[in-house]
Amino acid sequence: MTNADKYRLLSDAAPDELENLSKRVNASPWRQHYHVQPPIGLLNDPNGFGYFNGQYHLFYQWHPFGPVHGMKYWYHVTSTDLVHWEDMGIGIEPGDEYDSHGAYSGSALAEDGKLYLFYTGNTRDKDWMRHPYQCLAVMDQDGNITKQETPIIDAPPPGYTAHFRDPKVWKAADRFYAVLGAQRLNKTGCVLIYKSDDMHTWSFMGELKTSFADFGYMWECPDYFELGEKGVLLFCPQGLLAEKDRFENIHQAGYLMGEPINPENPHFQHGNFMELDRGFDFYAAQTTLSPDGKRILIGWMGLPDTNYPTDMHGWAHCLTLPRELSIKDGILLQRPVKEVELLRKEKYTASHTVHNTKIQLAEINGSSYELFCELCMDGAAKAGISFRTGDTEETLLYYDAVSKYVVLDRTRSGAAMKNDNGSIRRYALDARKITLRLFVDQSSVEIFINDGEAVMTARIFPENDSDGVAFFTEGGNAKFDAVQWLYQ
Repeated sequence: MTNADKYRLLSDAAPDELENLSKRVNASPWRQHYHVQPPIGLLNDPNGFGYFNGQYHLFYQWHPFGPVHGMKYWYHVTSTDLVHWEDMGIGIEPGDEYDSHGAYSGSALAEDGKLYLFYTGNTRDKDWMRHPYQCLAVMDQDGNITKQETPIIDAPPPGYTAHFRDPKVWKAADRFYAVLGAQRLNKTGCVLIYKSDDMHTWSFMGELKTSFADFGYMWECPDYFELGEKGVLLFCPQGLLAEKDRFENIHQAGYLMGEPINPENPHFQHGNFMELDRGFDFYAAQTTLSPDGKRILIGWMGLPDTNYPTDMHGWAHCLTLPRELSIKDGILLQRPVKEVELLRKEKYTASHTVHNTKIQLAEINGSSYELFCELCMDGAAKAGISFRTGDTEETLLYYDAVSKYVVLDRTRSGAAMKNDNGSIRRYALDARKITLRLFVDQSSVEIFINDGEAVMTARIFPENDSDGVAFFTEGGNAKFDAVQWLYQ
């Protein structure tokens, strides 16, 4: 697909083009049942996540003309409960002077009866050189969105390249602050801080000083918030080298935790960089506050520069379930929001002690469900769950008591992904009893380990009839106690 094809507006669509694409997408066997997904085309970063006027508002990056990154719109969905989402259509349409080649990622802030939407306007000149602008649009009480005519920040500050994007805005002490992802001229990543008294005029405060002088070539999608008397910075460093069982995806998503920052003197005292998700498909997380003060996170269940089997059907990617954040022992815990229980339908239970064999469960199966399992190791060298199983397909989740790892293996999960980054992910854990909470959808799984101590997210693409569930052990005994709720 040429740049001319990728950077078309919807108004440039050929007759019947979108209708024909929609038919292809709706015929896909891997359309999700309870995750946010695009009507057609490509979804990527969640944007503008916030609570306003009695509803959660969530936008996402959207390219309508197939599963490629090109002209990006903001697509808009709303919810009152974080699990049932209403399609509101296009939120921000690109194509003006300061977003001529896409409305790129950003955030939202409710203030004075309006929802302010901050985003990066992507433009390219005749030589295809990038010129980013930080832009503002405003939603009123009736849901009407109006773009401000001029940018609020018209260029990167001196010392930084045109990789300057993804504003995340918050309010503190009657002043507004924003963090933006950036790249220094020496091609290393960082985060910049701006401030404003009115959200229209912004001044550069400087680079957020961290202990990382050279940690990837670009930091995307920053998000700063305070939780449990700690400051937390989410960001996505691109260009990290894999380290044993860390940083195995093409690009990473993680956080730094430390003392709350003073944005007027931006220096961050923090601990180690921690990955947000130990699975295959997670990126560009964004958070917001619920009306009762909970910090809620949603991520893109996908990765840049990666092909997926749904590409052949004219669409790609979805968003994760919303996750409530908390801090325990210096770790950011992630738990699915309690509202996911609204999705529960029929309930089934299974309890088995398994000795060096595999037990196919008659009472538990399906392709869209929640499964909670308490696994108690009793001498087994390996014990776990095989799900979305069929004649030749299965996804494996197990605990290896010898190496002390929880392992997610999608080697035989169905239609193949590119294996540039492998088909196995591991999370180091030394435990005899482990809780596993799986959210399985038609083409994905989100796994919460030990009440959110770690999460493993993966897209999987099995056949429709690969819907079995089994418990297995090797080298000894393990006890499984499981509860399943169907979601469709």
